[in-house]
Amino acid sequence: MIARYNAQDADAYVELMTDGASEAGYRGAVVREGKEGVRSGLKAMFTEFPGNRVEILGGWQLGQTAVLHEKVMRSPEAEPFEVMAVYSFSDDKVDRVEFIR
Repeated sequence: MIARYNAQDADAYVELMTDGASEAGYRGAVVREGKEGVRSGLKAMFTEFPGNRVEILGGWQLGQTAVLHEKVMRSPEAEPFEVMAVYSFSDDKVDRVEFIR
C-alpha cells in the first residue's frame, strides 16, 4: 500500500480499501470519506505536493489493526514530519486510517 502511495498512484492505493473506507484524524473528524473521497483527496494532494512520499520507521500489527510510524516528506524544501497511522482492516482491505500527528 505504501509503495502505491509513494508512486502517487491513488487508483492503485484505493484498490486496497473497502468501498466505505475513510481517513481521519485519530478519534476525530473524517477528512476523506469513502473510496472515492480518498481517491480524489490523494490526487489533489499529489498535485499540490508532487514530491510527497512516506518512509516507514516502524510497524506493529494486532488482529485486524496495523500501526505504522511514518515519516512524511512533502517536498525537498519542506521539513519532514512524523505520524502514527492506525490502519483498521475488514477482511483483507483497509476500512479506516486514522492519523496521530
